Amino acid sequence: MPAIRAENLVRRFGDFTAVDGVSFTVEKGEIFGFLGPNGSGKTVTIKMLIGILPLSGGAAWVDGIDVRVDPEGVRNRIGYMSQKFSLYDDLTVLENLRFYGKVYGLQGRLLNRKIAAVIEQNEIGDYRDRLAGRLSGGWKQRLALGCAMLHEPKILYLDEPTAGIDPVARRQLWDLLFQLSGQGITFFVTTHYMDEAERCSHLAYIHYGKLIADGTPESLRALPDITPPGTRRFEITAGEVTTALNIARRIEGMRSATIFGRSIHALVDDSLGQEQLAGAMRARGARVEEIRPLTPSLEDVFVELTCRHQRMTGAAA
Repeated sequence: MPAIRAENLVRRFGDFTAVDGVSFTVEKGEIFGFLGPNGSGKTVTIKMLIGILPLSGGAAWVDGIDVRVDPEGVRNRIGYMSQKFSLYDDLTVLENLRFYGKVYGLQGRLLNRKIAAVIEQNEIGDYRDRLAGRLSGGWKQRLALGCAMLHEPKILYLDEPTAGIDPVARRQLWDLLFQLSGQGITFFVTTHYMDEAERCSHLAYIHYGKLIADGTPESLRALPDITPPGTRRFEITAGEVTTALNIARRIEGMRSATIFGRSIHALVDDSLGQEQLAGAMRARGARVEEIRPLTPSLEDVFVELTCRHQRMTGAAA
């Protein structure tokens, strides 16, 4: 039995359809990444799966429980960490944990034992008497995660848990997620960061209400739409990369080209080899330093899928 199963989920707000026929499966113990632009329906999907928003159509089961039939039973088995820090700034770390533990119905020795376990697991013992409002972004997120874990949920929903925190804190939080996943907890994580997507065992990509990709990072990179038959991908390193990009896009056989850091990721026809591409760009004034074959990154994948989806929906309109 999977941890989460969604079948043709639909959520409408009046005439607006925020989630349109979304289906996916999350296996137990997975770190499932749910990606998509702002406003694409990620948070709405989570709120349906945890029983906060009723479904307009479709069906969903969380830990085997039908969300429509028993939303309260679902909420007893899950933890939820929202996009923004939602705890109480004027309470200490320990006071926040006590408050949320009581919300979950924990009392007495059991509550104290759960709090002690969460403090140790999330390594927040040094801050137990500090006001939550005085914590850094990374420690606030550790506290929020700790509060969501107090009742030992089997499934944790983390809605952009690392937004606004520094890279070191992001990495430390992910190390903690891996540790907890190894203990059997299932994570459903929304994120905008491609390096975080790379760390997920399974990914789904939603684009304005429609699910346009679902699979492991490896399977998504291998999709025929990403590197279609008769094409290849190159990484082009060049001086004055923006000038080189404009030149590259005018070369015959160039399907697409996008800047990634200090290089260009290009999709070209098979007929355009490395030497031909370098020569064509240099002839037009580009200072090409190196061109090498490229395995598509997840960012390449999602850019390609988004552009393709926009072309298809544009043509349909």
